[in-house]
Amino acid sequence: MAEQFSLTVAGSRKRLLKDKLAEYGIKMGGGVVLMTLLLIFFYLLYVVYPVFESAKIESKAQYSQSFAGKTYALAMEEQNEIAYRYSDLGINFFNTTDPDMALMQYALPQQATSFGESGPTSLAVVFGLNDGNAIVAAADFDITYPDDKRLITPQVEFPFGEQPIEVDSQGQALKHVAIEVEGEDAAIVAVTADNRGVLLRYVAEENFMTEELEWSSEAIELPSMPMDVEQVLLTPNFRFIFMRSGNKLSIYDIRDTDDISIVEVLDINEHQQNVTHVALLTGASSLLVGNDNGVVSQWFEVAKDGERKFTKIRQFDAKASVTDITIEYSRKGFMTVGADNSLSIFHTTGEATLLHQDLKMGSLQHVAISPRANAFLVESEQGIGFYKLSNEHPEVTWSALWQEVWYEGYPEPDYVWQSTSASDDFEAKLSLVPITFGTIKAAFYAMLFAVPIAVAGAIYTAYFMNSGLRKVIKPTVEIMEALPTVILGFLAGLWLAPFVEMHLPGVMMIAVLLPFSAVMVAAIWHFLPQSFVNRVPQGAHVIILLPVLLLVGYLSVLASPLVEDLVFDGDARAYINDIFGFDQRNSLIVGIAMGFAVIPTIFSIAEDAIFSVPKHLTQGSLALGATSWQTLVKVVLLTASPGIFSAVMMGLGRAVGETMIVLMATGNTPVMDFNIFSGMRTLAANIAVEMPESEVGSSHYRVLFLAAFVLFVLTFVFNTLAEYVRQRLREKYSAI
Repeated sequence: MAEQFSLTVAGSRKRLLKDKLAEYGIKMGGGVVLMTLLLIFFYLLYVVYPVFESAKIESKAQYSQSFAGKTYALAMEEQNEIAYRYSDLGINFFNTTDPDMALMQYALPQQATSFGESGPTSLAVVFGLNDGNAIVAAADFDITYPDDKRLITPQVEFPFGEQPIEVDSQGQALKHVAIEVEGEDAAIVAVTADNRGVLLRYVAEENFMTEELEWSSEAIELPSMPMDVEQVLLTPNFRFIFMRSGNKLSIYDIRDTDDISIVEVLDINEHQQNVTHVALLTGASSLLVGNDNGVVSQWFEVAKDGERKFTKIRQFDAKASVTDITIEYSRKGFMTVGADNSLSIFHTTGEATLLHQDLKMGSLQHVAISPRANAFLVESEQGIGFYKLSNEHPEVTWSALWQEVWYEGYPEPDYVWQSTSASDDFEAKLSLVPITFGTIKAAFYAMLFAVPIAVAGAIYTAYFMNSGLRKVIKPTVEIMEALPTVILGFLAGLWLAPFVEMHLPGVMMIAVLLPFSAVMVAAIWHFLPQSFVNRVPQGAHVIILLPVLLLVGYLSVLASPLVEDLVFDGDARAYINDIFGFDQRNSLIVGIAMGFAVIPTIFSIAEDAIFSVPKHLTQGSLALGATSWQTLVKVVLLTASPGIFSAVMMGLGRAVGETMIVLMATGNTPVMDFNIFSGMRTLAANIAVEMPESEVGSSHYRVLFLAAFVLFVLTFVFNTLAEYVRQRLREKYSAI
């Protein structure tokens, strides 16, 4: 007896030890899962946080340096080691941190009367001279590595030769000049002292012997010149010439040199304020207008009533009269110099003021941004200042991500995701609204297809189907969950989408006739003789219904061409496309394919919840006289409602996060359209498509992580809401 007691005690201790180990193991596993989720959450925040940092500047060098002549502009090479100054005497190269270091100087043959510089792709400049001639030059840098140390040697190139070129045949002084050089095309625009406008158009041909460009030119006099021209601008695509006279902007169309004319005269002053400076934004699609009240406005062409006209889009506040505007090389950002000695940094797409600061250098005169936008140079009455600039993600703002933005060339503000382009002056469009909308749209249509089928199937399998058939059906449906979604996406994109497009009327008839035929079979079954009805085993009626559904589906597809000819004039796709729009890989395909992937999840959980309803509840209800349907609706479904709701929310969570099906079964077009016949792009698919091509640390890269963070938050919100509702349902119906 004592030996048996000791064995019992030993067994109890072993069970207690096992219970403790299981308890600690479960707690540890839960803690690890929670810790992993928190680490994912904070890592996403860590990657995303830099896009919301404000611009910062740091002074690296300030020195008093007196240069001879009048400064026209400043510039820097890409490594920020050498800067250069354009003046009426020539070009001065100097070190950004050590101005006393002797570097190359280029002296003009005579003092310039005007100056113009091209866009950032060519870096060509033109000096207008007093005799109607001009000199075109371009700063260049030779990088070598003697003794494994970088050596940057400045040099000056002359695209049209070092000798002055004739711009005005009458020999008048060039009061204003502008230049653009793009590949084998170039143009110089000049306004002479007697107020004549001259366009010198260049075209190059490559010498097949020397492989050098040989330029030929044509001089055209501009008609209808405005008086008192203060600025001249030329677009890099040789389409427009802008001439500012006070607050009026005359726009010449020069695409056809035989028919040059003023196409529009804009009044660009704001609230009776005077215009102080105009500049072309990177890409030359937008014009920036600075006023003496500190407002800088952005203008670009907008299509209205069949015509494209320059329209004011947005404005920025520099807080003081704008004396100079400097454009970034490859982004839609710019700097302004104010009459109050302040420097301001703006970004047009983000519609953001990134910095406004007094540099304490006295009256600022000129500013130059480095090609990489990570430094800038300032000239003032006190000398020159060299600053480091931290402004990596100016295009990412709350308004750019979640609000409508009026992009260049668009007829109106819109939500757009278009992160990359082949153009260097591309305006990044990083709105998360279309892809978030696409995620919700894909999930909605998937759930619209999956929930009725999965829940109804779970109810029938758990409550009506006999046990023998249930043992076959339930594992069969659950094993569908193991099917890789890439296979479903592959089949949906390459087989289902073309099939639906070819048999569109048949698919529509299937959606209507299948439920109708099921109801009709039930009605007929109700009126059949009882002797015949009793021959079918209880809970096996699906064996009779299934052949009917298959036959109806087959006949619908078979009749599709006939219905298409009779109703849709032989082309259902064109008919629907005219009314709604139609893409082959659309939301209908995604709904079917992703619904097929979600059905096993919802079915399995919902079926378990319904089957687990205590038998004494159903038997008690039936014993009190309730029918099977009354018992199902009033007892079973209410008791199982927490589990059914959890099943639906689990399916929704999977649909929201699904990647491969939406990646392969849609056109991946980020459109804001709830049409079932149009496609979409989801957050998960967008990350899968664009993450491999994004530059690490770029704005595009970090916004993709932000998209992942949004997806994480969406699933977290859905799951939290589901758990809250499930607990409320459990509390409400636990007393049944």
